[in-house]
Amino acid sequence: MPVDPQIQALLDRGTGVPATHTLPVAEARRQYEARIALMAPPAPVATIAERSIDGPGGPLKLRIYTPVGSGPFPLMMFFHGSGFVLCSLDTHDGLCRNLAAGIGCVVVSVDYRLAPEHKFPDGPDDCLAATRWAAAHAAELVADPARTMLAGDSAGGTMAAVTALRVRDEGGPELCGQMLLYPVTDYHTPGTPSYAENADGYGLTRDTMKWFWGHYLTSPAEAESPHACPLRAPDVSGLPPAFVMSAEYDPLRDEAELYGERLRAVGVPTEITRRAGMNHGFLFWVGLVAGADVALAAACAWARRNFEVAR
Repeated sequence: MPVDPQIQALLDRGTGVPATHTLPVAEARRQYEARIALMAPPAPVATIAERSIDGPGGPLKLRIYTPVGSGPFPLMMFFHGSGFVLCSLDTHDGLCRNLAAGIGCVVVSVDYRLAPEHKFPDGPDDCLAATRWAAAHAAELVADPARTMLAGDSAGGTMAAVTALRVRDEGGPELCGQMLLYPVTDYHTPGTPSYAENADGYGLTRDTMKWFWGHYLTSPAEAESPHACPLRAPDVSGLPPAFVMSAEYDPLRDEAELYGERLRAVGVPTEITRRAGMNHGFLFWVGLVAGADVALAAACAWARRNFEVAR
């Protein structure tokens, strides 16, 4: 279908805004933080708290969202999108509130280290450490460690997929799911058909993805690591059930779906859903774009089902 009219209106509003890959990192970060003022008010939660834990590279900040109701609640570790370079706990505050309220779970949002100051594998190391900490301290969070799920959007989806691989291989808490929202799963080269079809004009561009990867990796050779590109993992069996959401007008559409298909092929219960008319990052616009509302509801319903199975 054509680009959703509500998404197209948002794209039109961005006409003339400098492309991310043409900006210094500090200015690109400022530009993404400015999106917060444009978002719709999120769903209410009972409490929001911040705390700092000992991370692999020093203090690691977490933001903890507790839903209305009586615990112990399921536990969701959330890793924000960023292209490995941008965004923050604040840019994804609304999405985390919506997930906590829509699912009825504690959401722990992780302020993992970003490139270029902290290159691969610093970010994934933080995400694994935070996941282990949260499961070990679940009682403090009014959460049930037996119902722990990973989630992330875009590069945060990379972090979720990589953390699932590392928990399987290196030890960690039992996981009942991984929610991968238009995730980055592979390097920009050679790229997939959607990289060519959606290279420009829909928000995220191929050139911006090259910019992100250039800041994140010390060398292109690091893209061969499954901890950088989970699609390149030699074995994806034994991973928790997955929800893989892609967007029709997204350069990353095909690599997201290919990862879901690999999981499904080895028997990992996997739901793959392509959101027609949407572009990369459309969940920022929950409350403003009807298609985003429907997509978020589908993701929350999947999470509730998987948490219930794990009970």
